[in-house]
Amino acid sequence: MRGDNCTTHGRRLALALLGGTILGGMPAIAAAQDAGDADPDAPAVVAQPQSQIIRSIAITGAERLEPTTIISYISLRAGQPYSQAAADEAIKELYATELFSNATLRNDGGNVIIDVTENPVINRIILEGNKRIKNDKIVPEIKLAPRQIFTRSKVRADTARIIELYKRQGRFAATVEPKIVQLSQNRVDVVYEISEGPKSKVRQINIIGNEVFSDGALRGEMVTKQSRFTTFFSSNTSYDPDRLAFDQQKLRQFYLTEGYADFRVVSAVAELTPDKKDFIITYVVEEGERYKFGDVSVDSKIRDFDSDRMTSNLPMKSGDWYNAKAVEDTVEQLTELAGTFGYAFADVRPNFTRSKEDLTMEVAYIINEAPRVYVERIDVNGNTLTQDKVLRREFRLSEGDAFNSIGVKRSTNRIKSLGFFQENFEIEQKPGSQPDRIVLEANVEEQPTGELQLSAGFSSLESFILSGSIRQRNFRGRGQTLGASVNYSRFSRSANISFTEPYLFDRNISAGIDIYRRDFSNFGFSTANRNQTYEQATTGLSARVGVPLSEYMSLVGSYTLNYDDVSLGSDFFTTDANGNQVCDVIQSGRFLCDAIGKRTSSILGATLAFDNLDSRFRPTRGSSVSFSTEFAGLGGDVRYLRFRGKAAKYWNVFNGFIFSLTAEGGVINGFEDRGAGIDDVRLTDRFFLGEPQIRGFDIRGVGPRVLRQQIIADPESPDPNNPLPLVITERDQLLRDDAIGGNAYYLGRAELEIPLGSGARELGLRPSIFMDVGALFNVTTPILQQSPFPNGLVEQLRDGDGNLLFIDPDTGGATTDTVDDMGNPLDPANFQRATPFQEVFLGNTASPRVTVGIGVNWNSPFGPFRIDFAHALLKEEGDDIKKFSFNVGTQF
Repeated sequence: MRGDNCTTHGRRLALALLGGTILGGMPAIAAAQDAGDADPDAPAVVAQPQSQIIRSIAITGAERLEPTTIISYISLRAGQPYSQAAADEAIKELYATELFSNATLRNDGGNVIIDVTENPVINRIILEGNKRIKNDKIVPEIKLAPRQIFTRSKVRADTARIIELYKRQGRFAATVEPKIVQLSQNRVDVVYEISEGPKSKVRQINIIGNEVFSDGALRGEMVTKQSRFTTFFSSNTSYDPDRLAFDQQKLRQFYLTEGYADFRVVSAVAELTPDKKDFIITYVVEEGERYKFGDVSVDSKIRDFDSDRMTSNLPMKSGDWYNAKAVEDTVEQLTELAGTFGYAFADVRPNFTRSKEDLTMEVAYIINEAPRVYVERIDVNGNTLTQDKVLRREFRLSEGDAFNSIGVKRSTNRIKSLGFFQENFEIEQKPGSQPDRIVLEANVEEQPTGELQLSAGFSSLESFILSGSIRQRNFRGRGQTLGASVNYSRFSRSANISFTEPYLFDRNISAGIDIYRRDFSNFGFSTANRNQTYEQATTGLSARVGVPLSEYMSLVGSYTLNYDDVSLGSDFFTTDANGNQVCDVIQSGRFLCDAIGKRTSSILGATLAFDNLDSRFRPTRGSSVSFSTEFAGLGGDVRYLRFRGKAAKYWNVFNGFIFSLTAEGGVINGFEDRGAGIDDVRLTDRFFLGEPQIRGFDIRGVGPRVLRQQIIADPESPDPNNPLPLVITERDQLLRDDAIGGNAYYLGRAELEIPLGSGARELGLRPSIFMDVGALFNVTTPILQQSPFPNGLVEQLRDGDGNLLFIDPDTGGATTDTVDDMGNPLDPANFQRATPFQEVFLGNTASPRVTVGIGVNWNSPFGPFRIDFAHALLKEEGDDIKKFSFNVGTQF
């Protein structure tokens, strides 16, 4: 006993940082022990006489808190007897508030004095060293905040939360060291120094106990992949505890699909390597025996269904290997079938009877009795911009209709195809006010529908490309589309304004109009250089109206009015005997001279289309078929009839692969007799084929074309004074290479899109392999030009008035006289109009051209990118092949 002057010491919270560790090796803030862990070296509370009464309680050291507030935290009160136990309890109660870093108590003759040191106030929370996880992801996980009271326990909890964030990203070597910076007025800055460390990969996946399937086959079923060079783009090589549990389920699903009903994962252990860089995962499995289906039956309690007929239509038969996935699919199909007949809440349950003696699994599908359900109400929620009617008109069910699961599914797909809402949109089905009532809820999240695009790119077809467009796909929230665009490149320029109303006058009739100007420069090749041949300027408008014929079929009618101006450059014109500018057939070719002029086209069209694709933007299943016809001749200067057809089919195969087949073809017939050697269909109205329709060929590289080949003297001629002609056929030495199009074509494509890991998918990479086949043909053989060997084409000069010129024998100059003074005829003043050449017509055949290759689509940050490498397996003489092509910054 030391009398009334004895001192009771509480625990002291140190603000210095020690080298200790908490939470998986993380440095921690040194602190006093908890209230229950007394320091053996600290002075104990000295026992006081039991009869001592507390006369007063005083508080010292408080800065922010009022003494009365501090006293309210403890149970010690004036008038109570003083005891050591009561003093200890008061100190514990003060520390329990986490407001004090130190507290002492002393009794001075019944006057109890409590001296406290308040915990500091946090001034700032500072994060240092975090690069992989930004502040906006970490700060919400931290419970401490500026102007709060600093406590050791909260710092420790925050440290653990930050480490857990990094563990979720697979960075198990991350460390967090909290530090305190003392400031004036009892304030501190809390600094979390973060060392992120490398991402922990899965080095090895070991499987023990598997005998039927190899380790490689089982690893292929798992989402987690081993870290290898081939998995560089995959994000599934990092360790994730949740993914580990999911992989166990994937293994079980795989074995159940193969008939191993007794399979189980005995254990799954993930071990972190000593350097904390990688994990080694070990699975121990028991495969068990393989089962076959025993008796399989359907027992329907719903009178509309015939149990015997449904049993006969089941996909599995007795004696087949047991497949749990087939059972799940059958349950889903039976449920959907019941929903089709209006039983929205049909309960389909498979009952299993396992026989371990003969290794069979009997399955009985029980369809429990359920009421036929009707749609009580359709609710639309979440649409702030889009009008209700835009969604409701896409529903294939109405309020009061009998429920139909196919109608619900179709309604979901139609709303998703609008492109106005979230991709994972689903119509929710909720019980109504009665057991036979159901409420359909469309809870939508609106997405931005306005598009403003300014892009520049480079194309192997047209060199530099500049484009700009603005489009609103949900104009005024009514589902209307309004857009404008301009494009500029070396060989084409265009401007377009368009408007589409999908439901005209709130009826299921679509209407739209386009107004446009398109300037197109055709080109040919001369000694491997691409040169402009003719220009076509088109100004026009197109109006269209569409009506649905069924859920998946529609009919669209259109009217197009075009004014075309086709012209040639000045190099392709010459002066006739009357001084008029006329098309020079030697320079341009007869087929180009026949194409020039100004004309109006009045075109009436119709398209019949079937489309049940699951997406208009990137389909993965379904098909589309369309047939269209155009008749030009309802007024105007052009008369023809054109037919086109196109079909596409998509399949989702091999767990993520997308296989597609596309076929199209067309034919055009002209109704103008334009003379011998001139096709009835004008050059600008014909079909053309090449890149990008059929990869592996250059643009307009397939089909009929006129090649102008130069003729030179053969250097190996036996008589140099009388040389033999030599035709130069090499493509890079041609004088001209002009595609003239065809009146019929066909085109087919088979393509397999290959799935990549999630990392590559996040980058927008979609590789594919493909085969293209096609041909362009059926055009009248044009009138070919030639310049005979050896002198070429010679023409007599004329003066400005069109008079023929002759050589004056006296002066050597030109004269209009035809004879000399003696009456002898003068030699004409000739010039070589063209060097020797010949024209050949090639490619006018329906024989198929076939190419194979690989390509990659990439939705890059600077625009869509497409690259293709193709090889021509079959081609015809005259075709222009091209192995490599790419497009950047334009849609494809």
